[in-house]
Amino acid sequence: MHILFAGGGTAGHINPALAVAGYIKEKHPDARISYIGTAKKLEAKLVPEKGYDFYSIEVSGFQRSFTPVNIAKNVKAAVCAVTASVKARKLLKKLNPDLVVGTGGYVSGPVLSQAAKLGFKTAIHEQNAYPGITNKMLCSQVDRVMLAMKEAENRFKLNKKPDIVGNPVRPELTKISREEARAKLGFDNRPVILSFGGSLGAEKINNSVCELIKYHNESEKYYHIHATGKVGYEDMVAKLSDIKLSENIDLREYIKDMDVCMAAADVVICRAGAITLSELAVCRKPSILIPSPYVAENHQFHNAMTLKNAGAAEVIEEKELSGEKLISTVEAMLSDTNKLNDMSINAQKVAIDDANERIYKVLMELLNS
Repeated sequence: MHILFAGGGTAGHINPALAVAGYIKEKHPDARISYIGTAKKLEAKLVPEKGYDFYSIEVSGFQRSFTPVNIAKNVKAAVCAVTASVKARKLLKKLNPDLVVGTGGYVSGPVLSQAAKLGFKTAIHEQNAYPGITNKMLCSQVDRVMLAMKEAENRFKLNKKPDIVGNPVRPELTKISREEARAKLGFDNRPVILSFGGSLGAEKINNSVCELIKYHNESEKYYHIHATGKVGYEDMVAKLSDIKLSENIDLREYIKDMDVCMAAADVVICRAGAITLSELAVCRKPSILIPSPYVAENHQFHNAMTLKNAGAAEVIEEKELSGEKLISTVEAMLSDTNKLNDMSINAQKVAIDDANERIYKVLMELLNS
């Protein structure tokens, strides 16, 4: 059995593919896994680290505004689109996989399109509530369409019923209890706030969280773990230098023990990436979501609204975010135990904790069809 994955550009497209690939290898140790991505993106590092064969093609996205610079970029993208299709076709004939799976990103476009034309069995997985352009284009060409969120179904023009499968989440997130996590961190029963804006950081989130920390620091009524991201740590330390930080405040550049911190948390403040939201739901965590406005199609806002509409999250758009707004939202949530409990239950209701198995089942059905 040889399964070829295509996708990349961001961790949100790569990690689901790697999670499913790992699950397949657990079930079928002799299975061959290959991956097509781009040489200059994250997948070129992550895929070989997992021991899978990696092949690259050059592809770039089209710019939507027609400035002179963007027109030049679009000419290059058009040339890349043609050459990428030719190379994808050659690779597919050479590799001859039993199944081709796309997980999004521009690179999956030519691979899945050519695979469908060549008669290979094909499937795509969409992680977000608002589908990406590539998957929208591919949905009518492939054999199976898998969605992480049911809300995405109405945003596709589908000629077949999709499979609602969820997003794969890190298994370690569900292996530690709240009590065990708090014991590891040395916390008592006071509420725990966990906040982060991403590995690189998010300036406006850091600034608002800084105000939140100053607000509750002296009272010590909360524990608070905050990850600033790579570029925000020194700046945040400087902004908090005018107060003596309580031992209840744990300021970090990056969270390496997310399983422990997530299990301990009562409220999570974060962006609204698809995988993050799936993890929040599986871990039953009430959240305050601040969607990034800098992503394609504003898809994080649509992701966030799936948990908001389920009664599992509060949403603050970045344009409305301030220290005062964040403080009032946190206070309202942590002062109402019944509401927190309801939000936790509601998160569990929308959680899909067997995404790997669901995706595996779809792929095996397709292989055996």
